[in-house]
Amino acid sequence: MTRRFFGTDGIRGPVGGPLINPEFAARLGAAAGKWAGGVGVAVIGRDTRASGIAIEAAVARGLASAGLKVISLGVLPTPAIARAVRDRGAVLGVVITASHNPASDNGVKFFGPGGTKLEDAAEAAMEARLPPAAASLADARMEHDDVALGSYIDAMAGSLPPAALAGWRIVLDTANGATAVSSPAVLRKLGAEIDRLGASPDGTNINEGVGSEHPEALAARVRAWGARIGIAHDGDGDRCVVCDETGAVLDGDEVLTILGLHALRTGRLVNRELVITVQSNLGVDEAIRAAGGTVFRTAVGDRYVLERMRASGASLGGESSGHVVCADLAMTGDGLATALRILAVMRDTGRPLSELRTQLRRFPQVSRSVVVSERRPLTACPLLSKEIGALERELAGAGRVLVRYSGTEPKLRLLVEARDEAVARRGLDRLEAAARTDLSLPSGSC
Repeated sequence: MTRRFFGTDGIRGPVGGPLINPEFAARLGAAAGKWAGGVGVAVIGRDTRASGIAIEAAVARGLASAGLKVISLGVLPTPAIARAVRDRGAVLGVVITASHNPASDNGVKFFGPGGTKLEDAAEAAMEARLPPAAASLADARMEHDDVALGSYIDAMAGSLPPAALAGWRIVLDTANGATAVSSPAVLRKLGAEIDRLGASPDGTNINEGVGSEHPEALAARVRAWGARIGIAHDGDGDRCVVCDETGAVLDGDEVLTILGLHALRTGRLVNRELVITVQSNLGVDEAIRAAGGTVFRTAVGDRYVLERMRASGASLGGESSGHVVCADLAMTGDGLATALRILAVMRDTGRPLSELRTQLRRFPQVSRSVVVSERRPLTACPLLSKEIGALERELAGAGRVLVRYSGTEPKLRLLVEARDEAVARRGLDRLEAAARTDLSLPSGSC
């Protein structure tokens, strides 16, 4: 079965559009409840978007119509909701969020029993159960949970020794989102002195010039305040971007390399395997292999990382975007868990982040996005397919090519990686020219 509505991380779009509105949300809730069997508890939470209140109520109506008992967790980070699914033995978890998107967007994503993200087949099966209309659904009577937030804070704080961060100065940007309460509470509980950005959510300012998508102010504040590290989350808290004490921003590949190498050296990388996606830099593979580990690559999307981790028992994986999964702490990407693991490495090694990040020697990587009007299969793009094959042969053993459609936007994403940046840029130009010819696109529509 194919999916019509679900992307790489749930369903997402403009509020009031064809997918993000109360009517569709209620239908989706009913379909999810039927897929879950119509018996048991569903927990539901949201980020700080004003639109989340109505979307949550609508999804709850649908879930209740299918027979599920609905418990509202209120505003809570995505990973905390996944934890609550497991702790409560719920059959389903629902998060109302559009992650790092602006407040004008919202979305819905699901967790299955145990707090794990759904596989593609499960989402397709859920879509197949969508009822034709939801106008007649009665309002759901939701219970409200005031325990999940405290449980999450205690669990995260317990991952480091008491007062482990005493004397540390940390700048924290919570993106005016779901982590505005939990992340500062954990860092303060561990003894850190924190300076805050993105700490005043009002329903309309989530991700607005702050958070993981906008680390510039974070970096400047770190330098000005003399902090050891800057930590930024996205709107729903499943992502982490950090900057070192000089204000230089690290990407997810640097973070994964730091965490992977430290886990290897301390014997805590299960199966000596790090799971990453096809988007990550080849330098990660080289660094991990040189230390005696192995790397497994998946499709783009943290749930594909999670699927591999569950299959192999791996303890660490993630994406270059900043979604990192520390399996002993969280069932999904968790920005706070990632930050705490980075802080633990800094404590254990006594090395600043500016030094730790040099362990990744990245290959030059260039990328480009081309706006498309249709997602024509790549096999139906003869010139592009030919260029992909030619480049792969030319770069064999010394680079790679990645061409894919975005899971959330009408874009074709092109990436070329090589030991020489000029070679990579020439290859990227060849791919773009071929794509524009095959898809009949004008120049400059990136």
